[in-house]
Amino acid sequence: MIETLELAAIPAEDERLRHEIRAFLAERLRDLPADRRARSWLGYDAQFSRALAGHGWLGMTLPTEYGGAGRSQFARFVLSEELLAAGAPVSAHWIADRQSAPLILKYGSESQRRFYLPRICRAEAFFCIGMSEPNSGSDLASIRSNAQPREPGGWLLNGSKIWTTNAHRSHYMIALVRTSGTAADRHQGLSQLIVDLSLPGVSIRPITDLAGDAHFSEVFFDNVELGADALIGQEGNGWQQVNAELAFERSGPERLYSSMALVQCWLDYCRQTSMDDDATRSSLGMILAHLASLRAMSLAIARKLAEGQSPALEAALVKDMGTELEQRIPDLIAQALGRCPDRPVPPELLRTLAYLEQMGPSFSLRGGTREILRGIIARGLGLR
Repeated sequence: MIETLELAAIPAEDERLRHEIRAFLAERLRDLPADRRARSWLGYDAQFSRALAGHGWLGMTLPTEYGGAGRSQFARFVLSEELLAAGAPVSAHWIADRQSAPLILKYGSESQRRFYLPRICRAEAFFCIGMSEPNSGSDLASIRSNAQPREPGGWLLNGSKIWTTNAHRSHYMIALVRTSGTAADRHQGLSQLIVDLSLPGVSIRPITDLAGDAHFSEVFFDNVELGADALIGQEGNGWQQVNAELAFERSGPERLYSSMALVQCWLDYCRQTSMDDDATRSSLGMILAHLASLRAMSLAIARKLAEGQSPALEAALVKDMGTELEQRIPDLIAQALGRCPDRPVPPELLRTLAYLEQMGPSFSLRGGTREILRGIIARGLGLR
């Protein structure tokens, strides 16, 4: 069942991070236009990620013995919130920092922790996640990629993944694959493997989207030989592990702030043109009210993560509601602009709006489709 989410407040010591982060971002993003900031956590800049690492802002929640900062989930929440609200290009390190590192910390062997985690903290190891497959979509239990044991140890990997963010720019993939049984076995026989994407037999084909970007890729495995140390956690425990991982993916503020560059650009325009009619105030009020509620829910989940829990059901709820708001924001702003057709609109605002109108439909697909999430929520509420 979904438990009551208790309101949480960011501790003062973590809140104090904002000033330093904002000063850093003001300098680094000074010349980045709004339509580029709108890429937000899909914006790729490896040098920017290394600059964050230089400040100790990657792996913030990881223990210091593995190169992390040993800070709380709230400290990472503050950092993520500031990065996303500013539209910083964080895509290079995002998946590794958000979910791969915590997964390895929780389920990985000591040798895996000592090899991968310091590299993630230094922005030297970028990860992608291999979940979705052709003809499977968000139904992860039906995947067909498989890894067979090989002598004298290790795995032989075959199959493919699709919609894999930044696979063509990443060093490693954490792949959910079948290590025993068949697709008919559903949740049984699934395991997670770390795949070095430079290995022979791995081929990657980027997918260009409507906005002209190439965030996603298809990845193919043709008799890829992996060592025994590629396995994360226990063989056959992949379904439980991946659900814990998805709590990290679905609960963060990136499920709320994908349209923030557009909101800020629109607000600047409203101030410059003295646009202060009832309809505009109503649209802004709706956006802010929903953001405040969802932010409070996301903070409550950060609290659960800080307590060592895996709030997968609660995270599914926040992700579903958050992406619905993200998709609605461009429509609301487009309607507001349309009510004043005689007022010229700055090209930067139009470019930002156009980009998010093109990308908006994907918000409810990435991280689990709306249908899958609502099924999870229904089960959590005992409705199915």
